[in-house]
Amino acid sequence: MKLLTVAIPCYNSQDYMEHAVETALVGGEDVEILLVDDGSTDGTAEIADRLAAEHPTVIRVIHKENGGHGSAVNMGLANARGVYFKVLDSDDWLDREAFLKVLDVLHDFVQEGHGVDMLLANYVYEKPSLHKHKAIRYDGVFPERKVFGWNDVKRFKISQNILMHSVIYRTKLLWDCELELPEHTFYVDNIFVYNPLPHVNTMYYLNVDLYRYFIGRDDQSVNEKVMISRIDQQIKVNKLMIDAYDLTKIKNKKLRDYMVKYLTMMMTISSVFLIKEGSEESLAKRTELWDYLKQQNRIMYRMVNKMALSKPMQIRNRAGQKIVVWGYSLSQKIYGFN
Repeated sequence: MKLLTVAIPCYNSQDYMEHAVETALVGGEDVEILLVDDGSTDGTAEIADRLAAEHPTVIRVIHKENGGHGSAVNMGLANARGVYFKVLDSDDWLDREAFLKVLDVLHDFVQEGHGVDMLLANYVYEKPSLHKHKAIRYDGVFPERKVFGWNDVKRFKISQNILMHSVIYRTKLLWDCELELPEHTFYVDNIFVYNPLPHVNTMYYLNVDLYRYFIGRDDQSVNEKVMISRIDQQIKVNKLMIDAYDLTKIKNKKLRDYMVKYLTMMMTISSVFLIKEGSEESLAKRTELWDYLKQQNRIMYRMVNKMALSKPMQIRNRAGQKIVVWGYSLSQKIYGFN
């Protein structure tokens, strides 16, 4: 059994996937790299097969029909042989020194029998076109150099969200909670990181900048224009998250507060893009999304509505909507996302 499975979903990734693979290869025999070719139509499949032939004890390739990012992650998880599981998107990469430190910590967990459920590390927005590198770190939120639980977690800032980029889950935990992402749907990484949280009891934070999150391709799913054009899929993910848990029944207050915060962030992102699109149809979809939350669970709606970001997202007048868009643009400049 391997220490860590790094699953790399690949769809028409021939121009950049090798860099992602090279950064994961520094882990040597401790790491299993699963290249999941999601029905690519370019040279991705051939590159994946060549890399597996060059590194037969580390790299495995799975070829499958196109099912989208979630389907590729599902396939990687189903075939994982590592004690721990990490998703690395094919246009992103891992920092060498940080990755080696992470593997040392994971090795200690296994050797000492800790079985920590989730390891967290920092991620960095990499936006070469604007020469921007913005690290999202969790110092001040999580204790360092110790195993901890939800009761030890401090207050999160607005920018500090646990994303797919920052987490490494224990593989068996993901199997046990029966995590399965929807197919042919974008933005399912939010479900990947959100749904397992109530099953997480033990965590460890390593304050290193591990994951390098590339921002800048025109066809990238997080490109603002692309996100607006795919807003219905974002709304679908929002609703799946609303349906996943009755947050009023999450007993641990720190965990419950964080999940409310994360759900609020997702509702906010969808609302902002619907406001930016500006048509009557989009504004109606925004209203319907918030109504959906209220109809599904009125107490959850009130919990989300108490968050600072939520009420501005439901403003009906044009002046208020312009302020929302301005606030989003300011945040975008500060944090460098999209």
